[in-house]
Amino acid sequence: MKLERKIVILVGDGMADYPIPEHGNRTPLEIAATPHMDHIASNGIIGLAKTIPDGMTPGSDTANLSIFGYDPKKYFTGRAPLEALNMGIEMAPKDVAFRCNLVNIDKNDIMMDFSAGHIDTDFTKIIIEELKNSISFKDIEIYPGVKYRNILIWRNFPYDTVADTTPPHDIHGEKTKNYLPKGDGADFLIHIMDEYSKIINGSDLIKDSRDRFQGDPTSLWLWGGGKKPFMDSLESRFGLKGYTISAVDLIHGIGRAVGLAPIHVEGVTGYLDTNYEGKSDASIKALKQSNFVFLHVESPDESGHEGNLEHKIMAIEDFDSRVVGRVLEGLKDYDDYTVLVISDHPTPISLRTHVSDPVPFCILSSRGLSVDPYTSNNISGFNEGSALKTGLFIEEGHRLVEIMISGRI
Repeated sequence: MKLERKIVILVGDGMADYPIPEHGNRTPLEIAATPHMDHIASNGIIGLAKTIPDGMTPGSDTANLSIFGYDPKKYFTGRAPLEALNMGIEMAPKDVAFRCNLVNIDKNDIMMDFSAGHIDTDFTKIIIEELKNSISFKDIEIYPGVKYRNILIWRNFPYDTVADTTPPHDIHGEKTKNYLPKGDGADFLIHIMDEYSKIINGSDLIKDSRDRFQGDPTSLWLWGGGKKPFMDSLESRFGLKGYTISAVDLIHGIGRAVGLAPIHVEGVTGYLDTNYEGKSDASIKALKQSNFVFLHVESPDESGHEGNLEHKIMAIEDFDSRVVGRVLEGLKDYDDYTVLVISDHPTPISLRTHVSDPVPFCILSSRGLSVDPYTSNNISGFNEGSALKTGLFIEEGHRLVEIMISGRI
């Protein structure tokens, strides 16, 4: 299947939100200045899409699987194995991967920070190496990732089902004892967490490193377990061949699973200080030798988890000006292109965690789109309210890729 058109997906993780009473019941997308996303909404189509199927946990894993074009109900096996795939960790069919955050839990057992103070990656590497050198568990391997995001592999997992776990970003301010793993293998997972946490707090090497690096880790938290996924490639399904650009292993892991290659951009952090321009320029360069780019920005989601409106507005405006606007300028070099801008899931400031509400999306195509009667003369820009007004609702978010290619709803 040959596809000459350039297909670009730009994801502002967690951009969608709820109205904020103190700001005239406007959402962060309505408050923020977003001229480039507004341009796409006004000159293309805008609507709502359901990226989290009913009954599934509202996470970036399930949501982004949908945006890549894969039904999470069919393909999702867990978050951690997707990240492990990008990290080059080999997994046999019986192995299970778990995400292990470095976190800050206070003396009263309260989850204070799921990111351990946005710990430096170099500090994380020191900690993971110290854990490996200090204690070993049969069939358990641990690997450092980016900042607080790491992976644990349980080889030859002896159970049919994986223990139920809770993402640490869902329990900010809560006592962790109420959210420990449950089910098959839970006791061993809790034991591993306890022993690793003792080392984090008792190691002289880790203590000496605290003065040299950003971060305040007290514990290790396991979650998101699953086995290796198997998916048909985007090339075999749609003729799409290209790249992922992101600060997080999850996006690159999904990309690898569907036949895409990761582009690692210097200075990407997943936070407000990330290298936006580097990501944008890398995407335009990648389109010269491919027909598909999936560019993901994490910072709006991180700000939502912080409950920091000022940071979230800043993240949205940076995404608009330094990513969306820059990519649109680069696409002027091509006669045939389609670009999708979307929030994978809402991360409301008021809740500081993900929810499964439908998200706004907008699509601009140089070919135009057959979308009648989904039009509105009252578009106020790219935001939740404008998306609702058009009446355009995509019940199955994984259909968005098909819509981009076919040009039909």
